[in-house]
Amino acid sequence: MSFSDSIRNYYEQMVAEEIVAQLNAAGREANTDNMADIARVALNRLPPKYIRYEVDMAFYMSPDELVMTRQRVRDGVADAIRFVDAHRRDDDLGNDIA
Repeated sequence: MSFSDSIRNYYEQMVAEEIVAQLNAAGREANTDNMADIARVALNRLPPKYIRYEVDMAFYMSPDELVMTRQRVRDGVADAIRFVDAHRRDDDLGNDIA
């Protein structure tokens, strides 16, 4: 395993979970392509936080920072969903999550 396999962006899992939660709450079915588009937009708008182990963030983040981080992810995903919906191509409509 290379060193690059042992680090990841802390937001990736949070964003993935939030995408599913928001799409489900809206009564929308998720598909892999659209979820990947939404995740890319959201992650590109969030500051990167690279970690090796999940416990890294739990140890260093205060409860207030965790609340702010979760809100930032919720807002980022909501914005990304709107962005992806607004920028669909006509040929993507058959593969959409409507």
